[in-house]
Amino acid sequence: MTVTPISSFAPFPGPAARTEAEYVSPPAPVRLSRIPTGGGADVHVYRDSDGSLSSDCTGCGEYAWTLRVTTEFAEEHATTCRRPPRLLAA
Repeated sequence: MTVTPISSFAPFPGPAARTEAEYVSPPAPVRLSRIPTGGGADVHVYRDSDGSLSSDCTGCGEYAWTLRVTTEFAEEHATTCRRPPRLLAA
């Protein structure tokens, strides 16, 4: 019986063999919707580069992330958040 090490098929490239292309940041999330809250703020829903959804609230600052392909999680937050929009840092 002959044993052949796996590394002989696809050797791992060392740091010197890596290219700059390997260190490119993923694409920016794409904003899908803006849902108004009861306090006058907005919940922004984004599709991330991996296909998941995330959201952030301009009122309370809550950030949420989900693998679900619906925006229900953001809609639920928008119905309960009563904080006014936060002031942007100068």
